[in-house]
This record gives sequence, structure tokens and C-alpha cells, in this order.
Amino acid sequence: MAHSRLIRTALATVSGLVLSILSSASICAQPHLLDGLDAYIERSMEAWEQPGLAVAVVQGDSVIYARGFGVRTLAEPDSVDEHTLFAIASTTKAFTAAALGMLVDQGIIDWDDAAVRHLSGFRVADPFATQQITIRDMLTHRTGVSTHNNVWIAAPFDRKELVRRMRHLPQATEHRAGYRYNNLIYTAAGEVVGAAAHTTWDDFLEERIFMPLGMHRTTTRYHVAVSSTNVASPHLRVDGVVTPVPIRNYDALGGAGSIFSSAYDMAQWVRLHLNRGTYDGLRLLSEATIREMHRPHVNLGVSQATRNRFPDRTYFAYGLGWRLHDYAGRDVVQHTGTVNFMRSQVAMMPEEGIGVVILGNLTTSALQTALMYRVFDALLGRPDRDWSRIFLADYSPSTPRTPARTPGTTPSLPLEAYEGTYADSLYGPLSITLEDDHLVLRYSPDYVADLEHWHHDTFRVHWRSIGFGSTMATFRVNSTRARAIRIDGFTEYTRHEP
Repeated sequence: MAHSRLIRTALATVSGLVLSILSSASICAQPHLLDGLDAYIERSMEAWEQPGLAVAVVQGDSVIYARGFGVRTLAEPDSVDEHTLFAIASTTKAFTAAALGMLVDQGIIDWDDAAVRHLSGFRVADPFATQQITIRDMLTHRTGVSTHNNVWIAAPFDRKELVRRMRHLPQATEHRAGYRYNNLIYTAAGEVVGAAAHTTWDDFLEERIFMPLGMHRTTTRYHVAVSSTNVASPHLRVDGVVTPVPIRNYDALGGAGSIFSSAYDMAQWVRLHLNRGTYDGLRLLSEATIREMHRPHVNLGVSQATRNRFPDRTYFAYGLGWRLHDYAGRDVVQHTGTVNFMRSQVAMMPEEGIGVVILGNLTTSALQTALMYRVFDALLGRPDRDWSRIFLADYSPSTPRTPARTPGTTPSLPLEAYEGTYADSLYGPLSITLEDDHLVLRYSPDYVADLEHWHHDTFRVHWRSIGFGSTMATFRVNSTRARAIRIDGFTEYTRHEP
């Protein structure tokens, strides 16, 4: 393993010198069906206020289109190209499923093995579910375990501690009672890879997937990504204005969404899938495993809103790390992702041998999905539709709802009575202190907030980090001091008694 890492480091060192050569050699001439795509993307980006975007299109075993648009960071001149790194977020999940598929191919694990068989420390709050959750359950979001995304978003835990604290995740529904998207369970699935292969999820992906596919810029590690000279900055709307923000370290998310990659690298990943597990003559995954990843496992149903837009849609399902549906009579294998205020989309029509990757550096945008359909239409020879305009008509940036307020109230107790340390078994501790005549909440380095009295024992929580907005928190008190605090979107923390 160490020897392979040295090789990878050497390859990464020289990759910047040869990427332009590789691109020109590996990208075929753009087919006439994609004529006008550049201009369409540029117009659509302007309409969506998208700072930067990278797009790659695969047909058969060739990358037929790969380029960047816009800038990596607003107010700076550095342009996005096909090698710019973006956080690819939940499109990471398919890599985790593929890694487990490699272990299935080797006979080391089975899709229907209990997770605890390979990851002995895996626990959720329900002992029955702990023993029954299989690898397939993890990859298809049918564990029934509560989501609690703010544990990985806000908590100051590394991956090992995050997995350990999963034993406090309660059941939201019965095990296998249906689909419930869960990032934390996918993080644990990534740790199954490491445990079963006697390595780490990160090293396994580097050596078994990234290196063989020539994905030399792709990494699971935050410090590697941010040290790159060609990495996009996240953006979000702050008071309606698209604003750059710092990249956060989400290494703890692991198998659920911590990969950084480029459009060009991700095109190689698409080639692997379109070629049923082979890449440049090298078999990485069996055809059986590719089929298993791409077949429906959980029926998600088709919403009325989707039927209104796509009257011929017949199904919507989840595979192993992929979302599945039909379009224009063809099966689509795709997934979106949003993390670190960036958004990604990877999509394929396997029977047509076509795929597309769209990576952007603005958190809320359906532009990627619109461009997916635009590319599919072009390569299928269908009439042009302005999918960007169609999706934009239904889009409105979320505006925080001001909660109802009872005027003329005061807290039940003096503010000093709310000070203290509060804790939750899943989320850990937080502190409330009185500073400059108001209460301040401290949870993790990025999650510090000023508390504004709202009414009674409810306070508005104004997070200090740019773009984090606000939420509400209510204290539970007795006659002398606060006993607990419930924060919307988090949980209830009880006072820690020394």
C-alpha cells in the first residue's frame, strides 16, 4: 500500500505538466450534435448566476467534450477548466458502492452480509437493527435509521468518532420499511470497505479506482484538494447575493461524500460504467456487479410534479449508490450531490453508451440537471428544449421564514441562569455563556452563535459564520435555572451536571 501511494504521489506531481497533452489526446472531436452547447451553457450560467461550471460528455469509450466555464472564485480572474477540482458530494456514494462491489467480486464480502460482520464497532440505537442491517441495506438507504445530517455538518468529530456515535442514532422507521436517505450510514459503509480490505476507505479508492482510471487529480482528502492550484471555491447566496465562502473540511463524511474531483477525471469514471466494468482493457468490476449497482433495489415512486414535467416517466428507484429512472424511453443512471456549497451531477444512459458530468461551485442550482437533459436530447437527436428556462421557472432561492413572535415577553429567568454546558449523546457538548449582555452559543469552531431573545424562553440563534443564517432554540427551565436547550435542526441538549 505504501509503495502504491508513493507511485501515486509521483504521478500527481507530474500530472499538471501532462494534463493538457492527455486532454488533447483523449478528447475526440466534438460531434455536431453538441454544436451550440457552449453558448447555451454560458447563457444558462448567466441566468442562474452560476460563477463556475465544468462539463464533460462521454460517448462510447471516448470523452467527446470537456471544458470549463466561468471562474473558480468570483472577483478573481482564474478560470474554471476541465481539470478544476470541485467537491463532488453525494456522487461519492457510487464510488463507495463500487469499492464494496470489488470486494464482492473477490469473495471477501457479500452484499447481504450484516455490516457488523465486517465493522465490529458498528452500532445504531436499535439492537435488532444493528444486527440486521446489511451492506445492501446501507447502500440502498433502507435501514430506517434517523438522518441527523447536522452531526456531520456541524459536529467537531473525526470519522472514527462519527462512526462511534452512530450507536445513538434512533430508528425513524422500522428496518427495511422503506427508503430514508442517510449520509451517516454511507459513511459507515465506507468504513466497511476499509475494515474488510484491511486498509482505509481513502487508500482503497486511491489504489483500486483512482489510479487505474488515471484520475490523478481526484482525492478524498481535504488538505490535498485545497493545496491544489486549480480548485473551485464554494459560493452561496447571502441576502440574495452570490458570495464566495471558504471550503470546509468534510473528511469525516468519507464514503458518503468527501471526494474532490474534476470533470475530466469523472469522465473516466463514467467510461468505466459505460464499458460494464472495464477501462482501457483492464477489468476493475465484474459485469454482474455493474448490473447490481445499476438495477432498482428500492422503489421511490414518481411524484405528481415529476409526472407533470415528464408525462412518460414510468419509474424512479434507487440502486447501489445511484438514482434510477427513465427518460425518452431509456434508462438513466444518475446521482446529484451538494456539499461544501457546491453541486454536482453525474448521469448515464448505459444502453445508449452516453454520459455527462456537470460540476458547479454554487450550492443551490438545478442548472446541472437542466444541462443533463440538454445533453441527452442532443445526443439522442431529440428536439432542443430550453431545460434551463424550464427548471429556472420553478426555482426560487430559499428565503428564511420569520417565525411567529409573541410581543412583550421576557425570559423566565435572569440570563445568568441559562449559562452552562449542555450535552447530547449523539451531538456532544455545547456551551452557553453570557457575553456583552446577551447569550452566546458555542458548539464547534464554525458553529458559534449570538442568541437574540425572541419570546418567553425561546431565542433566535444567529450563526456567526457567513451564510449559515439563523435558527430557533428553546430552553426548558425550572424555578432556578435552565435544564435543557432544544435547537431546531439539531436536538435537545440537557444540562451537564459536574
